[in-house]
Amino acid sequence: MDISAFVFLSSSLFLLYFVFSNAVDSITQSQSLSDSKGTNLVSKDGGFVLGFFSTGNSNNRYLGIWYNNIPVRTVVWVANRGNPIRDSSGVLMLNSSGSLVLLSQNRTVVWSANSTKEAGSPVVELLDSGNLVLREKNEENPESYLWQSFDYPSDTWLPGMKLGWDLRTGLERRLTAWKSPDDPSPGELSCGIVLHNYPEIVMKNGSKIYGRTGPWNGIRFSGALWLKANPVYNFTSVSNKDELYFMYHTINKSVITRAVLNQTSYVYERYIWIEADKKWITYFSVPQDKCDSYNLCGAYGNCKIGDSPICQCVEGFKPKSTETWNPDDWAKGCVRTTELSCEDKDKIGFVKLVGLKLPDTTYSWVNKSMSLSECRVQCLNNCSCMAYSNTDIRDGGSGCAIWYGDLIDIRQVAEGGQNASWQDVYIRMPASKKVNQEVSPKKKEVNQEDVIDKQKMKVRVAVAIAIAVVFGVLLIAYCICKRKKFRVNLVLAVILLMEYAYMANIL
Repeated sequence: MDISAFVFLSSSLFLLYFVFSNAVDSITQSQSLSDSKGTNLVSKDGGFVLGFFSTGNSNNRYLGIWYNNIPVRTVVWVANRGNPIRDSSGVLMLNSSGSLVLLSQNRTVVWSANSTKEAGSPVVELLDSGNLVLREKNEENPESYLWQSFDYPSDTWLPGMKLGWDLRTGLERRLTAWKSPDDPSPGELSCGIVLHNYPEIVMKNGSKIYGRTGPWNGIRFSGALWLKANPVYNFTSVSNKDELYFMYHTINKSVITRAVLNQTSYVYERYIWIEADKKWITYFSVPQDKCDSYNLCGAYGNCKIGDSPICQCVEGFKPKSTETWNPDDWAKGCVRTTELSCEDKDKIGFVKLVGLKLPDTTYSWVNKSMSLSECRVQCLNNCSCMAYSNTDIRDGGSGCAIWYGDLIDIRQVAEGGQNASWQDVYIRMPASKKVNQEVSPKKKEVNQEDVIDKQKMKVRVAVAIAIAVVFGVLLIAYCICKRKKFRVNLVLAVILLMEYAYMANIL
């Protein structure tokens, strides 16, 4: 080995040592992060970085977290969103009382972690999940964190992050979009859980509701075609006296995914990172169609993609205004064809509507221990009750939800036999309008046989289609491999194959 090669090798090893020895994941009170010195934190697995950055052509500096191994800088959290530092004087440190603070020139506090507890030996650590936490040195229990960035999300929902409420403290975790691609300050578009008796995720543009998922039915959100069981991530729903939140985790830890609110396009988007192509792809975006628009069809109007007009009154109702209904203005909704009377319960029944997104839950009441028959009685005995449903459709259904007042923001999400993971809702009607409620045992038996035969045929057709589609995908993948010299996008291929297998399984 000549002297030049030896010097080059030694320099390279020294540089690598310097880089890795400075890639720390935590700091204590004797340490700090300085923008001018370019110091940052890197999570133990190397997946995330906490540091200072600018956007676009601006000189404004922000403290944030982004993916470390993705060449396109993708910021997932920003500390000083609405209060940028105008130069590179920013310093992140733990002060004498153990509080995490971001300082600018003249040691002016630009941002601080609003922890209510004082730490004895505080440590700030960037976890592999992308969560920045403040904790006691020897305390790693998440329940004992003094503060964490996951409690104060920006525009991005990461795996393991709770979206919802800590009912003990009143803390709300909700997403708020960036004002623009170059301005991380909070925009008008937000997404979070509303604390109704029957909670659901709601998107708002300012104070105006923009869209909603419908409540969780034990398997999925009742109106979210895009939030379903899938091969990429699993959802968790928690509702008790202390907490109310939704969370998701990736099924395959090698898959990098995130959900983002976009103020520019007014959408909620889920992205997946494709390593082979070095880019993010959109897995889905919401709104997906016109029926995702909040209350498009007005009271008792059912939004049905593919129908003309797109809004149809539910059974037993008619357009409130025929003049405005035809020119694609359905805001006035529908009214009953026959008025209700509460004087005689024998003249009251319920129409069963199948495969609907459940109505807006603002004026609802829930009892999770009731059966569906008990729920019917509860609704029948209250003249203000307009509809009822199970709250959980698993294992034959359980729980009771009833609605008062007009039913709004309804859409058709499934037809016929495709409603295995959707809810039925029973709407109060005059007895003459009752359907789908009581069937004689003999008729039920005959219908059940017909249903079984139809289901068998659907399964056969679904399996045949799935096999054909999978074969087609494999053939396309093979051709792509040939053309791209075997640079195949394995993550996307696996996801597509698993999606088709999943769809074949649920049909």
